[in-house]
Amino acid sequence: MNRDYYAFLDECGGVATYIPGEPFLVVAALVSSSPRRLDLIIKRAHKRFSTGSTSGEMKAAHSSEKTICWILEAIAEQDVTIIAVVVDKRAMVKPPKDPEDLYRQACARAIRLCVERWPRLEAILDKRYTHEYLRQKLERHIREEIADIPDQVVIIRQEESERVKALQAVDYLAWAVGQKYMREDCSFYDLIKDKIVKEEVIAAK
Repeated sequence: MNRDYYAFLDECGGVATYIPGEPFLVVAALVSSSPRRLDLIIKRAHKRFSTGSTSGEMKAAHSSEKTICWILEAIAEQDVTIIAVVVDKRAMVKPPKDPEDLYRQACARAIRLCVERWPRLEAILDKRYTHEYLRQKLERHIREEIADIPDQVVIIRQEESERVKALQAVDYLAWAVGQKYMREDCSFYDLIKDKIVKEEVIAAK
């Protein structure tokens, strides 16, 4: 199949080991062959709901329950696929020297799960790092994770979520999955669960 797919990735939760109320790190990937439809959802949500953000960026953490539900339901109506990787930090005995290794591990794993299904993929990540060295380190980690997958053509981009509306859409998905694990609240997760093809929990060691 020569059809190209786009995977938009964002996270919920922190990498630090001892953050009260955040024993999990969630990385979600929203995969679509028509990203413009995701852009349209966010544009409509911005017009419909007041975010209070001067940048106009939509984020689940700053949205009302009504807004969150509307966006999740709109995403669930699209021809999209969701993959989630959840890092469980509760059993961690010795934190890594660099806590960002947890994010790199989860992000690389999520992209691998995507590439196994869609070998022609453009992965667009929320730009987490300001330093070029750290962005390159993340990409190297991802490339190493997918190196053994045959016939892959993978483009990796790290973009500002303020500029890429589909990254704002996946922010809501990561948040919804995060609520399931961190709050034991599945009410938002249930709105998009039928679109999830893989939900993998990794125990941080």
